[in-house]
Amino acid sequence: MNTVSIIGRMTKSPQLKHLSEGRMQTNFIVAVNKSYKNDEADFVLCTIWGKLADTTVKYCGKGSLVGITGRLNTRSYEKEAGARVFITEIVVEDIRFLATKKRDEEQPGQSIKANSESDFEFPVTPNQLPV
Repeated sequence: MNTVSIIGRMTKSPQLKHLSEGRMQTNFIVAVNKSYKNDEADFVLCTIWGKLADTTVKYCGKGSLVGITGRLNTRSYEKEAGARVFITEIVVEDIRFLATKKRDEEQPGQSIKANSESDFEFPVTPNQLPV
């Protein structure tokens, strides 16, 4: 069984990516407070596909409190220098908007291309596509 559930706050507003064949995807990081330390958190990469990705981008922004249920996925890619990078993420199957915050005023409804880079995005690879 591969099921994960977390509750946390988005560290950055998610951006919608339009991929080939009309597919949509977004990823973001959720900060999950550690129950035994008040001032520490784990930062978990989350990826959402399809209409759920579009809905998430529409209603959530940096600081939104979300409840996520999904499955763990590990993938890897090779950097230009030849180093292999491994990524563990939650592929979101259900998301609950517990306390939404407005999206950044600079980027309402903005989409980005699949391979643009930011501080939390990773390249989309063919083996990452959901089954």
